[in-house]
Amino acid sequence: MSTALLPGAAAPTDVASAGAAMHALMARLFPICRSITGNGVRETLAVLREYLPALQVHEVPSGTPALDWTVPAEWNIRDAWVKNAAGERVIDFQQHNLHVLQYSTPVHGWFSRRELDEHLFSLPEQPDLIPYRTSYYQASWGFCLRHHQREQLREEHYEVCIDSTLDASGSLTYGELVLPGASEEEVLLSCHCCHPSLANDNLSGLAVAVFLAQALARQPRRYTYRFVFGPGTIGSLVWLSRHRETVGRIRHGLVLTLLGGPGGFTYKQSRRATADIDRTVALVLRDFGAEYEVRPWLPYGYDERQYCSPGFNLPVGCLSRTPFGEFAEYHTSADNLSFVRPEQVAESLRLTEAVCEALERNHTYRNLSPYGEPQLGRRGLYKGVGGGQEGADWQMVLLWLLSLSDGSKSLLDVAEQANLPLALLHRAASALEGAGLLQPL
Repeated sequence: MSTALLPGAAAPTDVASAGAAMHALMARLFPICRSITGNGVRETLAVLREYLPALQVHEVPSGTPALDWTVPAEWNIRDAWVKNAAGERVIDFQQHNLHVLQYSTPVHGWFSRRELDEHLFSLPEQPDLIPYRTSYYQASWGFCLRHHQREQLREEHYEVCIDSTLDASGSLTYGELVLPGASEEEVLLSCHCCHPSLANDNLSGLAVAVFLAQALARQPRRYTYRFVFGPGTIGSLVWLSRHRETVGRIRHGLVLTLLGGPGGFTYKQSRRATADIDRTVALVLRDFGAEYEVRPWLPYGYDERQYCSPGFNLPVGCLSRTPFGEFAEYHTSADNLSFVRPEQVAESLRLTEAVCEALERNHTYRNLSPYGEPQLGRRGLYKGVGGGQEGADWQMVLLWLLSLSDGSKSLLDVAEQANLPLALLHRAASALEGAGLLQPL
C-alpha cells in the first residue's frame, strides 16, 4: 500500500516549501463545517484522499454500540440565521460556521429577546471573538456570536431559523491509512477531524499527519504505521471498539494536535509514563533545538485518554505546541489561518519525522568483541595520533556503545545513561556494525 503527493505537486524539499504546502491544505479545509458526524467530515476526508489515495473511509451506522458509548444520529446543517423585524440577518451562519452551536436541533419561529438570550453564547472578556461551542449529546440549539454583536440586539423580537437535521439512520465517518512495514508491530498516529474553521485545533494536526504519511510512504519501514483521522472522543472509541483484537500490535503511538500555533512543544506522556514513546519523544525534544516541556499523564485532553484507558493502556502520548486552553485564541474565531504559521507546522513535521526515525532505529545491540576494548584504530574508527582531544566526542560515543551493548540495552537506554544525542548514536551504531563490532538483536 502506498501514498502519493497531490497530483502535479513535487515533494517539499525544504522547510519553507513544506510549510507553504501544509498551509495551503489547511486553507482548503478551513471553510468546511465539520462536526463529529455528517457531510463535513466526508468532504474533509475526500480532500485528504487526494493527498493519500490509499486512505480508507469507514461509515459506522448511528446507534452502533462503541464500548460504553453509542454512535449518535448524524448531524448536518444547511443554513442558520437570526433576523430582526426588518428581515436583516443579524447572526448569519453563512458568514462564519462558528455562529451555530454544534449539533443544534432544528428550529424556526419568533422569539423574544429574553428567550433568545438563553440560546446565545459570547465571550465578554473577548468581545471581538466568536466562541466555539457544542451540544453533541444533549438536545439543544443556539448561536455563538461576538459579545459586541450581542449587545447590539435591542429589538423586542427576532426570527430564528436553524435548518439542520439529526438522522438516526445516518452514520459516523472516519478515515484510516495503513502503511505496512517489515513487522506487523504498529505505530499509531491519530488526529481529530471534527472541528469547523479552527486552524490550530485541529487542521494543523491533520496537515502534519498527512505530510508525515507521505514522507513515511517514500521510505523503507521497520514498523507498520496506522493513521486514524476521526472525530474527537467518539471516533477513537468507535475505532477501538472495532479493533479490540488487534490493538496489542501497537508498540508506540501519538495523538497529533495543536501543531501550528506559536510557542514551544509540549509532550504529554502516556498513562504508562515510561513507555518507549515517552522516552523517545523526550530524547528527540532534548536534541531538537526548540523550546519544549514534557508533562505527566492527565486523564483529560484529546483521544490519548481513550487509547490509554485502563482496559487498553496503549503506549500513546500527545504531541502539541502550546496545549489546549493555554492560548487566548483557543476555541474561538481567532484560531484562524493567520494564527497558524507555515514555518510552525513545518517545524512540527520535522519533529514528528525525527520521532519516527528514532523509533525505527532504536535497536538493541550485542558487542561482538566484548573481552577488552577492541582496537578501533585499525578499523578506521579511532584517531591516529594520541594525547590530544581531537575527535574525543566521537570516540566517547563509540566507547559508550561498546560498553553498554551487552544485549540488554537499547539505543534509548544508552542515550539516557550517557546523555548522548540519538542521531549521533545512530551514526556510531552503523559505523560499529559496519566494522563487525556490533550486531543488532
